[in-house]
Amino acid sequence: MSDVDRITLRGLGARGNHGVYPEERAAGQTFLVDLVLEVDTRQAAKSDDVADTVHYGELAAEVVAVVEGEPVNLLETLAARIAAVCLSRPLVESVEVTVHKPEAPVGVPFEDVAVTIARDRR
Repeated sequence: MSDVDRITLRGLGARGNHGVYPEERAAGQTFLVDLVLEVDTRQAAKSDDVADTVHYGELAAEVVAVVEGEPVNLLETLAARIAAVCLSRPLVESVEVTVHKPEAPVGVPFEDVAVTIARDRR
């Protein structure tokens, strides 16, 4: 069995103006982001130094900046942009990104709308 280490961030919240409809772009809404990063944490465990791992506080701020940044139409596009930010960290081998849009204009009662993508260095 190979070693697989994960760092998980759940429920990162930010307001963004993403969506297909003009009213979504104008009013904005809350988006929630979950991240599962595959990172080899052995060196960090040995050194006990944050420089040897992914600083999840810094990464969280970068992800929030993407959500608060340039509007896109689709959750798929937003998730791909977030994945690219995560993979720009040298220690991140792969990432699973879920973007939740709990205020989506669905037209019927619902609990959540989300898109999940998985990306790696390949």
